[in-house]
Amino acid sequence: MVLDVLAYFDESTEDFVRRRHRELQSGGAVNAEIFERIAVELPHRAVAPPELSLRQLRRIVYG
Repeated sequence: MVLDVLAYFDESTEDFVRRRHRELQSGGAVNAEIFERIAVELPHRAVAPPELSLRQLRRIVYG
């Protein structure tokens, strides 16, 4: 349990974006919804990254 919490706080922005994309996609969401939702979630992380555009989020996932 403690290791899960530590891993959550140690997760990089890029890893978070990729993980959330996979989770939301497996739940049936389409990319337009996924990237909008991730953009809303990012500022609420423990250490919020600089604001990322939808294009930057797509580049994290697809390179």
